[in-house]
Amino acid sequence: MLKIIDKITSLLETLPYIKYFAGKTVVIKYGGAAMVEEELKDSFAIDIVMLKYVGIKPVIVHGGGPEINALLDSLNIQSEFVRGRRKTDKKTMEVVEMVLTGKINKQIVSLIHSKGGGSIGISGRDGKLATAEIHKMEVKDEKGQLEYLDLGLVGEIKKINPKIVLALIDNDFIPVISPVAESEEGEPLNINADTMAGSIAGALNAEKLILLTDTKGVLIQDKLRDKIGRSEVQNLIQAGDISGGMIPKVECCLEAIAAGVKKTHIIDGRVPHSILIELFTDQGIGTLIE
Repeated sequence: MLKIIDKITSLLETLPYIKYFAGKTVVIKYGGAAMVEEELKDSFAIDIVMLKYVGIKPVIVHGGGPEINALLDSLNIQSEFVRGRRKTDKKTMEVVEMVLTGKINKQIVSLIHSKGGGSIGISGRDGKLATAEIHKMEVKDEKGQLEYLDLGLVGEIKKINPKIVLALIDNDFIPVISPVAESEEGEPLNINADTMAGSIAGALNAEKLILLTDTKGVLIQDKLRDKIGRSEVQNLIQAGDISGGMIPKVECCLEAIAAGVKKTHIIDGRVPHSILIELFTDQGIGTLIE
C-alpha cells in the first residue's frame, strides 16, 4: 500500500504543471540517440501521447542526420559540415528529402500511432508551411574579417505559414514535420532541424521549445549550465565556449524567444522520458535559455 501511495503522491505532484500547460503548444525537436535506440524511441512516443492526453498540444520537428549520413556513404557522396550545418548539393538534397520526408517522418508517425496517439506527417513544403531562400553563412576568418560561405541548397527560412499545422492541431492530430522547405521558385531546400523547430515555435506562439540532444545540455568548460540568459549567448559563442553543432541550437532558441516563445530548453534526449521530466518536475533537465 505504501508503494501505491507513493505513486499517487508522485502523480499528484504533476497536477500544477498539467493545469498550467493544458491547452498550450509545445514544439519539440526530435533527434539524436532518442531516434535510434529502441527504448528511447518508445519513451519519446509515450511522452508525446501523454502530453496529448493531458491537454497539451505537442508539435514535433525531427532530424535524421545519422540515416542521411549512412545513405550518403553507401552512395559514395561526401558530406561536409560548417558550424553544424551540412553543405548540400543537388544529389545530397535528393537524399536528404527522401530520407527525412519519405522514410523517417512516416516511421515517427507510425511509432506514435503504436502508442495510442494520432499524428500526421508533413514537410515544410506542404501547405507552403516554410518558405526559404539560399543561405550564405557569415563567418570570420583568422584575421577577424567576415566572409560568406556557400552551403549549396541550404535554406534560411523567410516565412512560416502555420495554417496547415493549426489545421492539424484543431482536428486533434499531432503534427510531425520534416525540416525541408521550399524556395519561391519551388526548389527544395535543406533546413537545420533546430532552426525549423524554432521558427515554427515562434509562428505558433508556443509556450515552450524543447530541443532533444545527445548531451546533458549546454556545457561550459565541461560543466552543465542549467540556465543561460539571452545576453550571455553571443559572448559564449565568441569565446568558443559554445561551438560546433550547439551553435545553431542556441541561436534558434534566441530567435524563438524573440518571436514570442516563452521558454526554450536544450535537454538530454538520452534520458528516458526526458520530456516529461522537463515539463512535470520542479528540477527539470538540461539547460533553460530565456
